[in-house]
Amino acid sequence: MTSLSPRTTAPQETETVSRTGLPANQLAAAGARRFVRTLLTERAAAPDAAPGAAAITPDLIDQAVLLVSELVTNAVMYAGTDIDVVCRLEYGRKPADGDARRPAAARTADRPGPATVAVVLEVSDRHPSRVVRGGVDARSGEPGFGLQLVSALAESWGVTYRKSTKTVWFRLEATEGEPGAPPAGPARHPHGAATPVRVPPGHGGRPPHGDAAEWVDRGGPSFLAETSELLAGQLDQDMVTALAAQLLVPRLADWCAIWLSVEGGRMALSRVWHVDERRIGPLRTDLEREPPTDVAGAGGTPWPWPECAGASPSGGSALAFPLVARGELQGVLLLGRAGKLTMTDTVVRMVEDVARRVAQAVHTARQYTRQTTISLALQRRQLPASLASIPGVDTAIVYEPHGEGQTVGGDFYDVFPMGDRRWCFLLGDVQGKDPEAMSVTGLARHLVRLLAREGHGVESVLGRLNLAMAEESAEAVEVGGERAESRFLSLLYGELAVDPGVPGARCTVASAGHPPPLHLFTDGVVEPASDPQMLLGIDEGTEFHASTFALAPGETLLCVTDGVTERRCGDWQLDDNDGLVEVLRDGLGLGAKALAEHIRRAAHDFGTGPVEDDLSVLVLQAVMLARGPMG
Repeated sequence: MTSLSPRTTAPQETETVSRTGLPANQLAAAGARRFVRTLLTERAAAPDAAPGAAAITPDLIDQAVLLVSELVTNAVMYAGTDIDVVCRLEYGRKPADGDARRPAAARTADRPGPATVAVVLEVSDRHPSRVVRGGVDARSGEPGFGLQLVSALAESWGVTYRKSTKTVWFRLEATEGEPGAPPAGPARHPHGAATPVRVPPGHGGRPPHGDAAEWVDRGGPSFLAETSELLAGQLDQDMVTALAAQLLVPRLADWCAIWLSVEGGRMALSRVWHVDERRIGPLRTDLEREPPTDVAGAGGTPWPWPECAGASPSGGSALAFPLVARGELQGVLLLGRAGKLTMTDTVVRMVEDVARRVAQAVHTARQYTRQTTISLALQRRQLPASLASIPGVDTAIVYEPHGEGQTVGGDFYDVFPMGDRRWCFLLGDVQGKDPEAMSVTGLARHLVRLLAREGHGVESVLGRLNLAMAEESAEAVEVGGERAESRFLSLLYGELAVDPGVPGARCTVASAGHPPPLHLFTDGVVEPASDPQMLLGIDEGTEFHASTFALAPGETLLCVTDGVTERRCGDWQLDDNDGLVEVLRDGLGLGAKALAEHIRRAAHDFGTGPVEDDLSVLVLQAVMLARGPMG
C-alpha cells in the first residue's frame, strides 16, 4: 500500500490519497476490503486527521468496504487483469446558507459552513474494452450485484474508459448537521459518532436490538421501495438472493440464509450472509445439513439456532418465511438475530412484504433463465462445434458477439472438409441482430455446406445462395399487418486444396459484399485476395467471380467482418487509409492463433469505448517447412 501526504485542494479543503495494487485472483476482494477498512479505521481514530471535519463513522466504513468488494470482484471476474485500488479522503466545508452570493474571500473566513467528509474509491483494471457488469464473489463463489448496489448507496459514481485502463469510482459523503450525519469537532468519539452517516432512504445502518419496529415504521416504506427497485432489474435467481441477503443484513437480522426450490421438491441453499464474514462458511455448512421441509406458518416458523452463527449472552433466535409467487413455493427465507427476535405485527408485515418481493423476483428470473436456456440451445446450432483440421494449414478463429448474454450474433463462420483433400471456409455477416437474423445465419451456413457437398464450386455456391435469399425477400408476406423485413447477407467463401508432398495450399475465394480477405506474404507485402462484389439477396441475377492463388508456406490469409474494419474512434474507422493492412503487417511472423488475437486486440484498442458490433477474425496460415540439418 502506498499512502500519500495530505494536500490542500481549496480553502478549508484537505485531501489524502492512498493506493494499493492487487492480483486478479480469489484473494483480491478480501485484500481490497482489508485495505479500505484498515485505512479508514486508522483515519477515523487519528485525532488530527482533519480538525473540525465531519467524522468517519463505522457505517461509512462498512459501506465503503461493501462497495469496493463488489467492484473488485467484478474486475476479477470480467477483466482478469491486475487491479489498482485508490482511496481518497476529502475533508471540507459546504458554503453556509446564502454564502454562495458572498465574495469568495469572505465565505470561509467568518461564516464557515457545515463540515464534510467524503470517501472516493477508484477500482481500475487493464481491460478497458469490457463493459462493467455484475459479478461473482471470488471469495465465496456467490454472485454479487455490482453497480446496482453502487448506484443505491453512493452519493455519485461513474466509469472512465482510457486507452489502457477502465476505472469504476464511487463517492460516499457525510455532512455535519444533516440528518443521519455525525457532529464535527474535537469532542467527537475517535471512531465517529453513533449516528449513521446519511445514505439513500432504506439503506441506513442496522437498527439497535428491540428497535426494529420503530425503524420499520420510520424507514420501512422507503426500504421496500428501494428493495423493489433493486430486485426488479435482476434476471438471475442467485443474484436476487445475493442482493436480498445484503439488504436484510444487518438492517433486520445478524445473518440471513435463502434456499431455493429445485426439481423433486428439494431445497438448495443459494445464499448465506452474516455481519461477521468469518462465520459465513461454517454457517453455510451447518445449514446445508438440514434444509427446510415445512415452512408455512404466518409470522415466521421458529428455527433452531445454529451454534456457529454466534450469539449474545442472552442467546439468539431465528425465523423462517416461505417465498411464494404465483401460488408456487420458490424457496425459504431464514433470518437470525442475536438476542430475542421480536416480531411485532409491523415487523412481520415488513418481512413478509420483502419475502413476496424476493419470491416474485426469483420467479421472474427463473422464467427468464428458461427462455435464455432455450435461446442459447438454438444459438449453439448456428455455429460449428469445432473447426476442421487442414493438413499443412493452421487455422484460428476469434468470435465475439456483441449482444449481452449472446453466444451467437449476426456473424457466422465455418471450416469443413470436402473430400479429395479439399476444405471449404466461410465468414459471413447477416443484416440485423435480432433472433430472425440469427436464424438466417444458421440457414446460410447449412445451405453452403449442402451446396458444396453437391459439387458446386465457389462461384456457384454464392450464386445459388444469392438466388435463395432474393426469392425469400420477394416472397416475404405481411404478418400482423407488417411486411416481413428483407435480409441481406455479406459472405466471404473459399476453398483450399492441399496436394500430398506439395507445401502450402491452392486457394480459391470470393467476397460478396464482405470486407475482402488480405493475403500477407513472408516479406511483409499485403494484397487484397479478392474483388468486392454485391451483397447476397439484393439481385437474383448477380453473377459472382472468384480469385485463385497459391498460399505458400509462411503466408497468411486474413478474413474479418465489418466489426473489425468499421471499429470507430471518433470520426475515424480502423480500416481508413488501409489501417487493417498496417495492423496485419505489424503481425508478420506470428502464428495463426497469435495473429488472430493481435487483430482482436488492435480492434479493441482502436476505440476508447466498448465494441459496438459483432467481431470475427478467421486466420488461415500455410505452415512453414521445417529446415533439415545443415549438410
